[in-house]
Amino acid sequence: LFLLGTGGVIVVLKLVSPPVLQISKDDVTALQCKVVCLIQNGNFKEALSVINTHTKVLTSDIIAFEKAYCEYRLNRIENALKTIQSASQQTDKLKELYGQVLYRLERYDDCLATYRDLIRNSQDEYEEERKTNLSAVVAAQSTWEKVMPEDLGLREATYELCYNSACALIGQGKLNEAMKKLQKAEELCRQSLSEDSDQNVFDSKKKVKLTNAEGVEHKLSKKQLQAIEFNKALLAMYTNQADQCRKLSASLQSQSPEHLLPVLIQAAQLCREKQHAKAVGLLQDFADQHPANAAEIKLTMAQLKIAQGIYVTKACMILRSIEELQHKPGMVSALVTMYSHEEDIDSAIEVFTQAIQWYQQFQPKSPVHLSLIREAANFKLKHGRKKEAISDLEELWKQNPKDVHTLAQLISAYSLVDPEKAKVLSKHLPSSDTMSLKVDVDALENSHGATYVRKKAGKLTGDTQQKEQGQGDVKKKKKKKKGKLPKNYDPKVTPDPERWLPMRERSYYRGRKKGKKKDQVGKGTQGSTTAGSSELDASRTASSPPTSPRPGSAAAVSATSNVIPPRHQKPAGAPATKKKQQQKKKKGAKGGW
Repeated sequence: LFLLGTGGVIVVLKLVSPPVLQISKDDVTALQCKVVCLIQNGNFKEALSVINTHTKVLTSDIIAFEKAYCEYRLNRIENALKTIQSASQQTDKLKELYGQVLYRLERYDDCLATYRDLIRNSQDEYEEERKTNLSAVVAAQSTWEKVMPEDLGLREATYELCYNSACALIGQGKLNEAMKKLQKAEELCRQSLSEDSDQNVFDSKKKVKLTNAEGVEHKLSKKQLQAIEFNKALLAMYTNQADQCRKLSASLQSQSPEHLLPVLIQAAQLCREKQHAKAVGLLQDFADQHPANAAEIKLTMAQLKIAQGIYVTKACMILRSIEELQHKPGMVSALVTMYSHEEDIDSAIEVFTQAIQWYQQFQPKSPVHLSLIREAANFKLKHGRKKEAISDLEELWKQNPKDVHTLAQLISAYSLVDPEKAKVLSKHLPSSDTMSLKVDVDALENSHGATYVRKKAGKLTGDTQQKEQGQGDVKKKKKKKKGKLPKNYDPKVTPDPERWLPMRERSYYRGRKKGKKKDQVGKGTQGSTTAGSSELDASRTASSPPTSPRPGSAAAVSATSNVIPPRHQKPAGAPATKKKQQQKKKKGAKGGW
């Protein structure tokens, strides 16, 4: 048996040797085998010639599928449709080809019904392919005919199904959801084909060459072929092939003069060459020639002006020239932001005024109308235009007299313009009693955001409840802790009454001695002998009576009262002595310990 796949259908034929046709030129099996072999080799014209030459032998019942398939591959779609419809028996393989023909003819409703019938009545290993084709039909309806796609309930386990679902979402304008589907389809495709994850422009350039293969143009619709040409022009721009980009975009513009994309590609190429003025001029010429597409072109022109950074005001002028978008909230927001950046508050307020007037005429009291009035009032108050904001606030308060926030803004604006009017309006404010809020204190304290939370949130019973209510509650006095005494505290010695005063403020402080440093060892100029002068002084001998201390000095006080203040009592071991001992121990501990 000879197995051949044509259009997703398995054909079973007898293998016949070529000399059979020399013996019997009209052998049906041999001719049918020859036709299939020619189809397998891609010789569709020759295969169709054999079929047309032997029409008496190869009747429509025998060779209908092969003939229709050759006509389909030769892009003779109408002839293929007639051949399929003229067949006496509609087999599964003819139905498969019929669905492909209907898809090529863009008869999506009939194509959808055909694939539904095939999926319902077929049980083989090609069910996944049929579901893929079914999803492709739904995507084509959503993209080209703007038909709301129905939920087919297909499990998107393959990248083909995921990709078709993304195309259907693009047709509905759900771009964010479509992007997620495309990313999933890309991941599934990489997994199935085991390709590397790195993608760049040069890889795209290699892949776009596949679209130049013979026969590809017969498998795609006109819009798909046009999209491929657009992609070729974009690819030339991103690969820095400026001449090729200009050539392709000019060719596309001549084929479709009203299409926006060729002009946008040319403008983008000029911007890459730092010719912004020329790009804006090109767009302006197209807008003048095609007023129907002027809005999108002017938006691009404004974007180019803003990108340059120094033409924001000119960009605002271009945007305000788009009459059909002047009242849109997005346009108002963009213009107000740009004028505020340029510190042109008057023009920003004028934009608000024009938009509010449009809604007042065509959509009065609509949510957008009231929202614009509120934003205009807030903007005017922010920039100190209280007189101009009063009319907007009065309109808002008129629409909703219970709006306390608007009334407060209105009173605040009148307070600087007309105080008497502000007093009159303040009477409409609700009283403090009506504005008081009923707050559950216990619930508020037990909430997560409370700064204080009771340790016990349960009910109070017995004596505890009485204490909470203040009935017979006697608070326990806290015991005072005894203060810490100094380490060298002597209870027999009376403490110094001036111990809390700084040393300089005490009565017995006499300052530092001036000549104290002169008697220190190692001080003074080189060769001086002041350190040993006291020892060589014959007058300062042991027989000499001691000099009496100065009255009021520390020595005099200690001599008369024998009272040492607690803060002046030194411990047994002086800190300096301990420090020296520790240093000596450290030096000696290096080797012994």
